[in-house]
Amino acid sequence: MLLYHPEWRGGHLLECEERRAASDKTGHTTEARTTQLVWTVTCYRDSISRMKNYISFYYLLQFCGHSWIFTNMTARLLFFGKDSFADTFYSIGLVMQACQLLSVLELLHVLLGIEQQPFMPKFLQVTERLVILFVVISSQEEMQNKCIVCFLFFLWNLWDAIRYSYHLLSVLGTDYPALTWFNHTLWIPVYPLALLAEVYTVYESLPYFESLGTFSYNIVLPFAVSIHFPYILKGYLALLLAGVLYTCSHFFSERRLYLEVQNEKMKIK
Repeated sequence: MLLYHPEWRGGHLLECEERRAASDKTGHTTEARTTQLVWTVTCYRDSISRMKNYISFYYLLQFCGHSWIFTNMTARLLFFGKDSFADTFYSIGLVMQACQLLSVLELLHVLLGIEQQPFMPKFLQVTERLVILFVVISSQEEMQNKCIVCFLFFLWNLWDAIRYSYHLLSVLGTDYPALTWFNHTLWIPVYPLALLAEVYTVYESLPYFESLGTFSYNIVLPFAVSIHFPYILKGYLALLLAGVLYTCSHFFSERRLYLEVQNEKMKIK
């Protein structure tokens, strides 16, 4: 659920603090206190409204991007079959990269209190995709026409189209029970499948990193240091598994809370 931090301060609230200081200098009359209270409430409402408009626009932008990618991939697969794998990345790659880069803002949302969510699951989810997309896929042109990459993108965008539409409607105060259920349930098949696809994508990329030497360096210091990137990727697979398990446990806790709330509502009825 999206929550707004009650102690967020914007330009309007700074103006309120200035008015409060001016009021303190002139004396705490009843009229001054009333005016101060009105201005504080007005400024607080303005700041909340601006944050709501911003976060709504962000979720709308992400929903449009991911739903466009998902629709484009589905249409290409239906019309061209397996031949669509060859140039899927070239048709949707730019939008895909833009959407994943925008997702970094979600980390700032949590840190600034715009969204009240645990930071670590969000951090793991964002960094996991950035590494797979930009380091593993975008850096190796030979990987971009693999069917496993298309399958991975299909899973990512299916999940994100549901997730961002749910968050957008939550900000707007609209609740669709079916969409809420999908948001708390769809991850159960999608996330493990996405993990397997990510692991296989890294595995498929290892020969290209070995032969081309991408991101592998020999550094001359007081002693020679050799950085062999395929070894780093193999170590990353262990971190990826641990991160996905941690994120799934967080999703499971959210789903259990959601089911408890639904059961309480059914009892009341």
